[in-house]
Amino acid sequence: MNDRPPLLQVENLGRQYSLPREKLFGPPSKVNALDGVSFTIEAGRSLGIVGESGSGKSTLARLVMALDHPTSGSVRLMGRDLYALDPEGLRLARRDMQMVFQDPYGSLDPRQTVERIVGEPLAAQRTTTRAERRRQAEGVLDSVGLRAGDLDKYPHEFSGGQRQRIAIARALITRPRLIVADEPVSALDVSVQAQVLNLMQDLQAEFGVTYMLISHDLAVVHHLCEDVAVLRQGKIVEQGPPEKLFRAAEHPYTRALVAAVPGAEPALRPRQSVNRQSPLATAPQTRG
Repeated sequence: MNDRPPLLQVENLGRQYSLPREKLFGPPSKVNALDGVSFTIEAGRSLGIVGESGSGKSTLARLVMALDHPTSGSVRLMGRDLYALDPEGLRLARRDMQMVFQDPYGSLDPRQTVERIVGEPLAAQRTTTRAERRRQAEGVLDSVGLRAGDLDKYPHEFSGGQRQRIAIARALITRPRLIVADEPVSALDVSVQAQVLNLMQDLQAEFGVTYMLISHDLAVVHHLCEDVAVLRQGKIVEQGPPEKLFRAAEHPYTRALVAAVPGAEPALRPRQSVNRQSPLATAPQTRG
């Protein structure tokens, strides 16, 4: 019997924001960006979160990464309640979770070299020397199809797809169990989207990394995720395998999302099976 906790467990997560006052002495209005969201992700079984703009997807990503504080509920990573950890405990927990942001242009500091950018998560852990960080950065760059010589370049020297590969390399360098990818290809051309998504698929099969993939596009999550949760106005309205949602969606909102999927999709390969025993948990910190 497996007594290990799920990789990620989100329970009754809520986030409320105050709006500007409509009257000088009146109370501010409230808006629920998230309202009672719950789901579980098992190791090696990725989850896609889909919904239109304003549905709460990016708020959910920030809360899972402990970049914001929920109004209610909890987020547990490998059994650890992230919001009950002290700053040092949270810093150590971040080794097991990393994030890939939507904009490959804005998420990379143009003043830093690729070596500094990719090695930044390791530097934050304060457990490696600069020489060790460079060796590990060379390894992850090779994993995402870039060269060791690219470490000394700056972001402006790369295309959009290459910049997103750099962002993925930065996320991989701590050997995380979970990568939260917030619209990782929406800012890219369709042909480049396919390259980046196929790369993520390859890394998932090779390393057993688990994704929580945020997207407005069901076709994108269909190729990377075994489960999909549909988010609408801060609530999950339907959840299940992508094949079921494509063929027999029950909620009208899900059916509307499926109907909005364009006929011409990126050239994506069929989803591959994932190595459930992730070598990331046991692999040495340098790539051979």
